[in-house]
Amino acid sequence: MKVSKFGGSSVASKSQIDKVFNIVSGDESRKIIVVSAPGTRFTGDTKLTDYIVDIIENIEKNLDIQEKIEKIIERYREIESEMALPNELKISHLISEHIHQIIKKYQHQPHRLSDALKSRGEYFNAILITNYFNQLGKKTYCLLPEESKFYVTDEPSNACVLDDTYSNLNLIIQQQLKSYDLIICPGFYGISKSGNIVTFSRGGSDITGSILARSIHANIYENFTDVSGIYSVNPNIQENPKIIDKMTYRELRELTYAGFNVFHDEALLPLIHQNTQIQIKNTNAPDHNGTTIMMQKEKQGVVGIASHAGFSSINIKKFLMNREIGFTRKLLSILETFEISYEHIPSGIDNLSVIVNTKDLQRRKSELIKAIHNTLNIDEINIEENIAIIMIVGEGMKTTIGTANKATSALKNHHINIKMINQGSSEISIMIGVSQQDEHKAVKALYQAYFE
Repeated sequence: MKVSKFGGSSVASKSQIDKVFNIVSGDESRKIIVVSAPGTRFTGDTKLTDYIVDIIENIEKNLDIQEKIEKIIERYREIESEMALPNELKISHLISEHIHQIIKKYQHQPHRLSDALKSRGEYFNAILITNYFNQLGKKTYCLLPEESKFYVTDEPSNACVLDDTYSNLNLIIQQQLKSYDLIICPGFYGISKSGNIVTFSRGGSDITGSILARSIHANIYENFTDVSGIYSVNPNIQENPKIIDKMTYRELRELTYAGFNVFHDEALLPLIHQNTQIQIKNTNAPDHNGTTIMMQKEKQGVVGIASHAGFSSINIKKFLMNREIGFTRKLLSILETFEISYEHIPSGIDNLSVIVNTKDLQRRKSELIKAIHNTLNIDEINIEENIAIIMIVGEGMKTTIGTANKATSALKNHHINIKMINQGSSEISIMIGVSQQDEHKAVKALYQAYFE
């Protein structure tokens, strides 16, 4: 059995939803699908969730929200009209009252209100698509988290699944598949045991799909989007990059950390437990093989290059630092006090650098520098900003001679200065720091070195 998740662009209009119907109908093993809120239909279009965010902002500013609600209603009316749904299967006339009920319930709890409203795009879309598929003759059941004991932790915008959810979902799915051909579930949110609507972090529909896949012990979890797999490098930087045919969970995790956003890395956790394969596929070209993600595969060299800007380096010098027991622990304790997480710690015998997110650093930079000076009695400290981190990733790098040399030579030939370089202990990735202004130039140079 397969679980298939369809992103916002895949369910943005009636024509796209028809493609979803054909994909599901073309494979009897596709019994469960997860749907997002309607995404963009064309360049410059607005996602439905953006209208919901506008409502939340207007509430915070005590501004009128009805115009924003009408935009949501109009979007669904347009889809319903194209579907030629009878009135009893339409959901557009329910939207305004439903939204106002949520606002009334959570009016004094802004974080709860935000979560509840942000989840409604998926909620409305799942019901609408269920009604449409039933009209097309496919017996379809809408599995709403509110009704299925889809339990998550009670942390707004950062929900985590609770263990008993897996057995809860397995039971109700097995029951409903006795009467229905297909189950549709809205992505992105669950329900706390106290009855609150709680969303996963951004992009959380991927997480919903992985939870369902683990619940039914699916052997394949398909993630349909608008690209035919995961590119080996950002296509906005490199024109026509190669698609990765196969990759491991660990490779995906490394690349996602550094900027890849095709698949939510938190969605890996439920799948690792049963070694479920993930397939990234294109709704608009479903016959394309896409990218398969698995626990293990035949090792090869570099599979992908990712980059992310917005980092700073805290550079510390102290003579005989390497002999001072507990120095790094004390430094990290200071960062913890200031609620700053670190990304990398390249070091030498008398110097150490801590790579942090610039946004986290900016809040209390001068206080942090003072605390480090006073606590660690260092010789010198400076902060270098506007750094981009580039990750070169591949399970086979460990046994491939000359991988690092290719990178340094490529950057040298393109006159790009390397600010730092570090290879993780797992030897699955090489981290290179460059100036932000050289980020795209560096990525292109590295792509040429490894893939052309």
